[in-house]
Amino acid sequence: MESDSIECVSSIDEIVEDHEIPHHNIQHHPHPRHAPHHQFSSSKPHHNGTNNVNSISNIVGPTAIAPAASVHELLECPVCTNSMYPPIHQCHNGHTLCSTCKIRVHNRCPTCRQELGDIRCLALEKVAESLELPCKYYKLGCPEIFPYYSKLKHEGICIYRPYNCPYAGSECSVVGDIPFLVAHLRDDHKVDMHTGCTFNHRYVKSNPREVENATWMLTVFHCFGQYFCLHFEAFQLGMAPVYMAFIRFMGDETEARNYSYSLEVGANGRKLIWEGTPRSIRDSHRKVRDSHDGLIIQRNMALFFSGGYRKELKLRVTGRIWKEQQNPDANMCIPN
Repeated sequence: MESDSIECVSSIDEIVEDHEIPHHNIQHHPHPRHAPHHQFSSSKPHHNGTNNVNSISNIVGPTAIAPAASVHELLECPVCTNSMYPPIHQCHNGHTLCSTCKIRVHNRCPTCRQELGDIRCLALEKVAESLELPCKYYKLGCPEIFPYYSKLKHEGICIYRPYNCPYAGSECSVVGDIPFLVAHLRDDHKVDMHTGCTFNHRYVKSNPREVENATWMLTVFHCFGQYFCLHFEAFQLGMAPVYMAFIRFMGDETEARNYSYSLEVGANGRKLIWEGTPRSIRDSHRKVRDSHDGLIIQRNMALFFSGGYRKELKLRVTGRIWKEQQNPDANMCIPN
């Protein structure tokens, strides 16, 4: 979609224009809370005089004396550098790699270029069963330690895993914690930043019939000590051109459930109101949009709300965010 095709005007009529989508290759910013580095070793003590590299202390296996961290390096795929899980493949010379990369390298060993065949490295798979390792997000604060084969499942849902940049449509590859992403949105994407839990925006487009070319909008709000993203965009819903507004929470799903929001658009004595729970930015912008979890306005209705001769979109969207407070007496949630 083309840029600069929608303007967002705040309640004090300050014009905010959308900017070109920059491409960055920024590494994720570590979480301020650091967990200590864990050292792993077998339960068997080292014997004296085992400095020889050919000694028993360098054998890798369930009863290995070598630190488990070193064994973990053996379980790292040389192609993608991720941890290998069964089936672990090896060539005739003993070089190993994961099943995904076996297809990627066209069945040729990336180390010696020999044909891989269908040889499984069962010994290394058995070694993996004996390991307990920290979550890969331990530097971001996760204190958990898991058996090797349980670790991958945990990492997929770990609350300390970094977030993807919520700037939709840009294919931005930046990841990091929330403070880092807020700074990234402000400095690199130049998004509109607001403090407060109520808003009043006016979206303007000179040719609303070109819905497929309308630029999505993003505004970041800071309230209750949290950050929220307000999205506004135009797209085709089936054959019908529509506008949609929704809010995402910059945090995990469980935290997002503590908040609610409302969006309202209207004119000429009519209005549309949406109330809902903000979705976490763990859910992609496209996933939220395609689930229709937000305020959807048909183009004809949007033009009606714009007034005039229906030749220009001037859509005013107001809303607020509030925190749900549990009422122990009534056993229900009431807004602050």
